[in-house]
Amino acid sequence: MTDLSQIALTRDIGIMAHVDAGKTTTTERILFYTGITHRMGEVDEGSTQTDWMVDEQERGITIVSATVTCAWKGHRINLIDTPGHVDFTVEVERSLRVLDGAVAVFDAAAGVEPQSETVWRQADRYKVPRIAFINKFDKVGAKLEITIDSLRSRLGAHPILVQLPIGAEQSFEGVVDLLEMQVLHFEGEHGEQVRATPLTEESDPELYEAAKDARAQMIEALGEVDDEIMEMYLGEAGIDISAEVLRPALRRATIANKGVPVLCGTSLRNKGVQPLLDAVIAYLPSPLDLPPVAAELEDGTIVERHPDPSEPFLALAFKVINDAHRGALVLFRVYSGTLKLKEPLWNSTRARKEKVHRLLHLHAIKANEIDTVSVGDIAAAVGLKFTGTGDTLVLASDKDKAVLAGMQIPEPVIFRSIEPKTAAEQKDLDEALARLQREDPSFKVRQDLESGQNLVCGQGELHLEIVISRLKREFRLEPHVGKPQVNYRETIERTLRHEFIYDREVGGKRQYARLVLEVEPAERGSGNVFEAALPKRDDGQPSLPAPYVAAAREGITDSFTRGVLIGYPLEDVRVRLVDAHYEEDASSESSFRAAAAMALNEALERANPRLLEPVMAVEIVTPEDFTGTVVSDLTGTRRGRVLGMDAAPGARSVQVVRAEVPLAAMVGYATALRSATQGRASYTMHFSHNAEVGRDLQASIVTQLRGY
Repeated sequence: MTDLSQIALTRDIGIMAHVDAGKTTTTERILFYTGITHRMGEVDEGSTQTDWMVDEQERGITIVSATVTCAWKGHRINLIDTPGHVDFTVEVERSLRVLDGAVAVFDAAAGVEPQSETVWRQADRYKVPRIAFINKFDKVGAKLEITIDSLRSRLGAHPILVQLPIGAEQSFEGVVDLLEMQVLHFEGEHGEQVRATPLTEESDPELYEAAKDARAQMIEALGEVDDEIMEMYLGEAGIDISAEVLRPALRRATIANKGVPVLCGTSLRNKGVQPLLDAVIAYLPSPLDLPPVAAELEDGTIVERHPDPSEPFLALAFKVINDAHRGALVLFRVYSGTLKLKEPLWNSTRARKEKVHRLLHLHAIKANEIDTVSVGDIAAAVGLKFTGTGDTLVLASDKDKAVLAGMQIPEPVIFRSIEPKTAAEQKDLDEALARLQREDPSFKVRQDLESGQNLVCGQGELHLEIVISRLKREFRLEPHVGKPQVNYRETIERTLRHEFIYDREVGGKRQYARLVLEVEPAERGSGNVFEAALPKRDDGQPSLPAPYVAAAREGITDSFTRGVLIGYPLEDVRVRLVDAHYEEDASSESSFRAAAAMALNEALERANPRLLEPVMAVEIVTPEDFTGTVVSDLTGTRRGRVLGMDAAPGARSVQVVRAEVPLAAMVGYATALRSATQGRASYTMHFSHNAEVGRDLQASIVTQLRGY
């Protein structure tokens, strides 16, 4: 078998969904049916293979994405089980960055939920082809239409139903394969035996008619995105199109992101997982099916790398795992070329040479040693000292040092102060936090310049809870940790022009710089901008030497990290350097750097500085009896704005309340909601946008945070 034919039999896929939709349970069934495990792990028992962290097993959720390699019908499947909780959305982000396809799992009784919408948008951004698996058909309230409708309305997807469930809730028996018009029953102790029987009008008239109508709708939906099928559908063939013709058409539509094949089942009851594996092979792409990746050379030239083992080696590091026995494991995906053990690598993102001591294929936290990796492989390297998430790896011997585009890492929205229990533990705490930062790029550690405190910053309360738990479990540290606090931002609301003259003696020598800045608020969400708009001299030369302009830029961009109200980073401020003057004997780069920083601070003070706070998109699922209590709490106590209320899909007397609420008002909300609804309501939230704080509240927050 040639290398290319092996690559054609490779599938790099992820499983993604809202928390508690059944991702990990589905993954456990896949491992069982592919022979990787001989016992099915259960989330409720804490015995799953992919949720290997103690915190995952105790909480029954996935926190870190786990990588597994398995085989199905001659194909190799590299599988990543991703978290569903919004606090760990960066785990999904970096997994999708390196995957070729994904299985989106949905709860048959709930349809599209908030986090499944978030991960779907992430997959849209990376153009990842998907198939949908509607899980939990044995659950009370399970209805096919709920998910199909919400796929269209909430995700803008084009669902193509390729299976029809037989029954629902307690009466769910199996599925009808609409391509082959066969009934699939799952028998044996663990549903490992799939029995297929032809569905005919004589065998089950009612089910046959329903399946016949569903097959016609499938062909019509496929024809809307595939010209060949549409021609056959409108021509003599009509709906009598064979599975041999439909299957490649479904593959074309899926890979082109024009359609989403939809399958049904219940992973917990061992029904529908084997056909899902068949669909992964049939419809999701191999590395050969995707366009070449674009990379940038050192001189700015864009080159393409094809999925060919003979091309230069190119890989992207997407995750770092700190292993107690092996040290740092760097997970990477190979896009082109081949790497052999001990070959020197070059990290072209950081311009550092790296050495690989061992190469591993991971099975969650277990590993098999290998000697070579090639196109489509997802593997781990031991021995890389400098490589982190989003870095590009090439061979040190390659002439062209290409760099791939990195990843979008969300900024932290919440932080807590942290200090060691004793002074002797400071070094150990610093090292532990550095290791956790290398693992998780959405987790940051910074120092408060005014108080001198170290702050741990993350995506939510749960995110930081897990960090603190890991410090205790894995590093045997018991740090003192402060209460959760919100990560504010600062901006301005006035446009003004400000002149600043820096003229002082430093170290016995005069330092001089004069500059004029124009500052103005930028459109919300556009970020900070510095622009040099200096006039030319009469002879056409720049009025300020380029090194002084660069120094002024450094001073301005450094000041963007510290506002004037409390010292939070600036956001959406535009600064233009419109005039400047220097003196040959008294000016220097350092004088212009200092002048620019001081000038901007003075300008910000005069430009009506405003505090911005993170606002979260919140969805609360609550029994109707408590809707009034929930809404009044959101709008009254928590400064929230209710956007709408809808009946929960498939559930009686349950409402879904959608709202936007400042994060500061959501700290501790989980406990408050349980108390107010007798433990019957639940909520999810994710970052929406930053918004200005009211003037009265701003004064109160500034006074509180300044400590007077």
